[in-house]
Amino acid sequence: MPSWTPGWGDFPQPLLDFWTERHLYTLTTVRPDGRPHAVPVGVALDHEQECAWVITGGGSRKARNLDVDGGGPVAACAVDRARWSTIEGTGVVLRDEESVARACAMYAARYREPRPNPERVAIRITVDRFLAQAGLLESA
Repeated sequence: MPSWTPGWGDFPQPLLDFWTERHLYTLTTVRPDGRPHAVPVGVALDHEQECAWVITGGGSRKARNLDVDGGGPVAACAVDRARWSTIEGTGVVLRDEESVARACAMYAARYREPRPNPERVAIRITVDRFLAQAGLLESA
């Protein structure tokens, strides 16, 4: 399975294209009992801050799974026919206004302006590696 550790300044163009096209992802977090929790989300890469963002409600299961012990392991995967890519890393829940605004702006740039939600939080994913269909990593 091809993988790539992000060098944010030399991102392979096919992988960058995939991560800027509109795809929905499955975000997997780990429940307190160790079982995986997978849900559909929008994920936006942030090259300036070298991370990925997800927005959600603060009471969601995914947020609660990550809201203990300073975060936890996550994976986010999208599939488009034979093309696919997954990020693996650590997700943390952030509630500060600046982080939530950044996550919303990144989401809006990739998808659409999110609806108002006073309970919104941001999940910041520190990406450890990308997994992808081989063609997306050609220039890596």
